[in-house]
Amino acid sequence: MTSANNPQADEPAPGSDQRPGPGLRADAERNRDRILAAARHLYAREGLGVSMAAVAREAGVGKATLSRRFATREDLITAVFADRMDAYATAVADALADPDPWHGFTRYIHAVCAMQAADRGFADVLTMTFPTAKTLEARRAQAYNDFLELIARAKGTGHLRDDFTDRDLPILLMANAGVIAATADAAPDAWQRLTGHMLRSYATPGAPLPPLPDAPEPRALYRAMIRITRPAP
Repeated sequence: MTSANNPQADEPAPGSDQRPGPGLRADAERNRDRILAAARHLYAREGLGVSMAAVAREAGVGKATLSRRFATREDLITAVFADRMDAYATAVADALADPDPWHGFTRYIHAVCAMQAADRGFADVLTMTFPTAKTLEARRAQAYNDFLELIARAKGTGHLRDDFTDRDLPILLMANAGVIAATADAAPDAWQRLTGHMLRSYATPGAPLPPLPDAPEPRALYRAMIRITRPAP
């Protein structure tokens, strides 16, 4: 039976001579969408360490169905994050196109931290390599090379410290991840305060900077602190 009531039997078995009809194709497409939605949800909440079995459970499909749609973990990650990697690469390209390289740099740092705040799994993609996910890896490598060029141009303005390196971005993202995880419910904009302070640490004296975002309200910060000190249920 092929229907929404039996999602694990919605596609022909590998090697089958059966030609999928319209109903089978529609069910397969729905399952693919469910898998991608489940993976996005889990990756955003828990990062890329989520198992394929957990994704299948979240999507309500069998492991065989998941394997037919995405043979490897890298295939699934590529499908989930292709649009996010495109957004990241676009952010770097936009920063390079800015006639003021320092302004482009500060805008880029804020944009990447905002992407991380919207999706916890996104930062993992920026700091990991996926040798078998060729398309994703090529896009990530290009964005990384563009970031190196952005750093060089920003230093050329005299506003970015000479000792800033590309390794400072993963450090920022790790710190930002901690703030996002701790304050997401109580003070969801707290990451902007961190980003503002970090930009000031990267800048040379007198460099133009956007206004420092307001600190979280005391009650909101207190709720966040209570939350991280309580053991998880």
